[in-house]
Amino acid sequence: MNPGTAGDTLNGLPAFGSRPWVMGILNVTPDSFSDGGRWNSTDTAVAHGRLLVAEGADLVDVGGESTRPGAHRVTVADELARVVPVITALAAEGIRCSVDTTRAVVAEAAVRAGAVIINDVSGGLADPDMVTVAAETGVPWILMHWRGHSDRMQDLARYDDVTAEVTAELLRQADRAVTAGVDPAAIVLDPGLGFAKNGDHNLQLLRDLPHLADLGFPLLVGASRKRFIGELLADADGTPRPPAGREAATAALSVLVAQRGAWGVRVHEPRPSRDAFAAWEAVRERPAPPDAFPSPLRPDPSRQHPTTGVR
Repeated sequence: MNPGTAGDTLNGLPAFGSRPWVMGILNVTPDSFSDGGRWNSTDTAVAHGRLLVAEGADLVDVGGESTRPGAHRVTVADELARVVPVITALAAEGIRCSVDTTRAVVAEAAVRAGAVIINDVSGGLADPDMVTVAAETGVPWILMHWRGHSDRMQDLARYDDVTAEVTAELLRQADRAVTAGVDPAAIVLDPGLGFAKNGDHNLQLLRDLPHLADLGFPLLVGASRKRFIGELLADADGTPRPPAGREAATAALSVLVAQRGAWGVRVHEPRPSRDAFAAWEAVRERPAPPDAFPSPLRPDPSRQHPTTGVR
């Protein structure tokens, strides 16, 4: 299935009319939960970035700091040294990259190196300067729901109504961004599965995804290989399925979130999700309209942005 060309947008990012974007995960880290250490050098990371694209990724999400539960922060210098050379090399080959960082200085350097999206798992809360970088660069900014850094985030997984609270907190993050000068058409929201959330919270957010998708912003979902999937696939004695055995369920969830309005999915292995999208598209009764999955910089004119009151 070839990407559609339902219109170019800022930075040449197209809208894929018939399916969500597929973001391939590239962890240039020694300690990420699924593949830490496998791509922990510039050469191996660049090679894996090429492979992600060959297997169907529309964009490679390059991160230099693990955000797995319990992870501790790396230095700014280490994060820069991990991500900037990789983005520079991939962008020189025409590969679209995003930068997965909570630090403004890393985001700014990555955009200078060729990144076309900032993917901030803190939604702008970890670094007050990030909003300035997002506003000044004008690239799409993914705001994830976040309550604290990885070393303490699971202690913050307390909700009376997880969907209502995540929705309200995401909209506050978007309001803060727009007030500071970020174009609302450049904002993508992410419910933050696994971040300050337990398995039941994640499942409820997936059930309620249409509500989140109706907020007026493109929605990214990152379920790939996460712990709650391992728990769902646990063996008879309750041992969770290891991350490498979670791909089929990840692909199934990619289709589910597409059906429920997601703009994009963030996955470790693009091919299973791309294959699942191809099968889903082939058997749908009606094809999606051209703008069913708009670019983050191409707002849906039929929806009013809740933060600005403008169309």
